Formats: sequence, structure tokens, C-alpha cells
Amino acid sequence: MTPAGLDELDGPAFTRRLDAFLAVYADAMRPPPEQLPGRRQIMLRHASYDGFRCLAVSDDGRRVAFAYGFPGRSGQWWHDVVQVALTAAHGERVAAAWTSDSFEIGEVHVATDHQGRGIGRSLVTGLCAGRLERTALLSTRDAATPARHLYHALGFHDLLAAYHFPGSHEPYAIMGASLPLA
Repeated sequence: MTPAGLDELDGPAFTRRLDAFLAVYADAMRPPPEQLPGRRQIMLRHASYDGFRCLAVSDDGRRVAFAYGFPGRSGQWWHDVVQVALTAAHGERVAAAWTSDSFEIGEVHVATDHQGRGIGRSLVTGLCAGRLERTALLSTRDAATPARHLYHALGFHDLLAAYHFPGSHEPYAIMGASLPLA
């Protein structure tokens, strides 16, 4: 399915619409309200990365979904933390194979009233289409969620399970797929 109202945004365009994207994030993830300012800062930082690319879906003028990613590079917090964790778990060679030429999917969110329509699948496959990187990486809650099921269906594999990012008490799965997606 290719959603109607699909837009591609660069970093500055994403930043101008950040409040709408935060509203989708809040609806989809239901975080405690005090976490939203921190999420805002993370998204602003991501939007400043070279190669940032966002796909967003609107329905009747309202943003209902978005996903974004960027090339993974040393010096980016998530990239560096994951590389260290993968090295500890699987060795330097395996970690480098996944992280040295990666496209990192930073966020994928669909408003609850639009879930189950194939929008998330379209966003992830659209983000990954035509990428020149060797791998795609992402993190998701380490639980049997629809998102994790989707990522497995798209060819992502668990590289780490029950992983706790620094400062987080919630377990995550670090997932990777070879590009192009199957």
C-alpha cells in the first residue's frame, strides 16, 4: 500500500513541522508527558544530520504517520552506543559489518487510529528503497508488538535483545537488515 498524502521532507522541513510529528509520536507511544521535551531535542538533533530523510503521511490535512532515518556515523550517540554493545556481544568484526555502512531508522510512528493499514510498512520500505548503505538498523521495544512483527516480516533480525540503553529501564531489541530489503 502506498498511503495517500505521502510527503518527503528534509531536515529543515521536518523541523518546521516538529509539533505535528511530536503529536503523532505521543499518540503512538503514549510516553509520560515529561519525556516529550527530551524527545523533541532528540528529533531536532536527528534532523540536523547529513542525509536525514523523512517520509510523512497526512490524512485530511492532519499528520498521521512519519518515519525518518539517516546514514549512521561515528559520533552519533545511538550509532556509537549500539556499536559498543554489538562489539561486546558479537565481536568487533560482526559489529563493524552491521554499523560501518548503515542507514539508521530513527523513528517510525503511526497514529493509533491509522494503524493496521500498511502505513508503517510503506514508510519503512520507502525509507530503505534505493539506499546505497549495506545495512539498515533500528531499535524497538523488546516485546511482541505489531512494530516488531512488521520489522521481522521486512527482513530485520534481532542483533541484540533485552538491551537497555544508558539511562533507560525499558528493554529494547536492536534489529538489522541487509539492504535492499527482501
